[in-house]
Amino acid sequence: MNAEDTARTGLVTAADIRAAGDRIAPYVRRTPLLRLPGERLWVKPENRQPTRSFKVRGAVNAVGRLAGHGVRHVIAQSSGNHAQAIAYAAAEQGLRATVVLPDTAPELKVRAARRLGAEVVIVPPALREEACLALADRFGATVVGSDAFDVIAGHGSAGAEILPDLPDAGAVLVPVCNGGLLAGIAVAVKAADPAIRVIGVEPELAADGVASFRSGTRTAWPVELTYRTRADGLRAPVLGALAWEHINRYVDDMVTVTEDAIDAAADLLRRELGERAEPSGAVATAAYLTHHARLPPGPVVAILSGGNVAISTEPRKEPLARST
Repeated sequence: MNAEDTARTGLVTAADIRAAGDRIAPYVRRTPLLRLPGERLWVKPENRQPTRSFKVRGAVNAVGRLAGHGVRHVIAQSSGNHAQAIAYAAAEQGLRATVVLPDTAPELKVRAARRLGAEVVIVPPALREEACLALADRFGATVVGSDAFDVIAGHGSAGAEILPDLPDAGAVLVPVCNGGLLAGIAVAVKAADPAIRVIGVEPELAADGVASFRSGTRTAWPVELTYRTRADGLRAPVLGALAWEHINRYVDDMVTVTEDAIDAAADLLRRELGERAEPSGAVATAAYLTHHARLPPGPVVAILSGGNVAISTEPRKEPLARST
């Protein structure tokens, strides 16, 4: 059984996002905007969420709705953060959770999913989707995809919080994995002010989304390419189909950043703001540092999407000059 069997279809709207925000309010934190000293950059620290990433927004919304429809067992495949969020949401609703993780997932994320009560299945990266669907069929569980309708709506709640805090924002920079976060934030931001530019950010080594955006066609990269980046949360080989529909309609641009830029951004966030960012969570700040001169005038918001930092992905302390 798929989440789409009980969720709505079509594109997510601002009304869907408002409803999701109300639904998840008891379980998530309304994160602030933090000004980077000396810059026009404001950081939204989603690493402060209960599972240390934005993923909890979409998971709580989707799992809560499924529980209301009588679903008792949910399953998801993930690089790590979506798995933790599903485990957290299932525990809050009293549901059974199974998560499929790649054998490259940081142990920190594997342990966290188990600690939250999920049954964890480890497979090679290329088999994540196949294993998830097979287990769903075997267990009679409902798959919660990371770009399902209700997941995108939940993620959009982060975007809905930006304009009330920073009405004159000129651009919002959003990390991209399968695109669910970018899709939700784009809907929310464009509904509030269509003039604000929404820009997706990927590592150069996992730029399937940028390739899709440039060509106008959803494009997949093999996992042996996307798994080169240290940003383990951004290694999905292709944008989700539903996320792509939103991105194609609402997103203004997509850019890439280098591994060194990601590391430098994570170090900067820790030094200047005291915020712990995993490499995946630092890419939006890296985009500001790298592409500053080409961003529109006015304040810029970067989504710090997660702070589940494993020892193997601690950022190196290397300086990076901001482009001017």
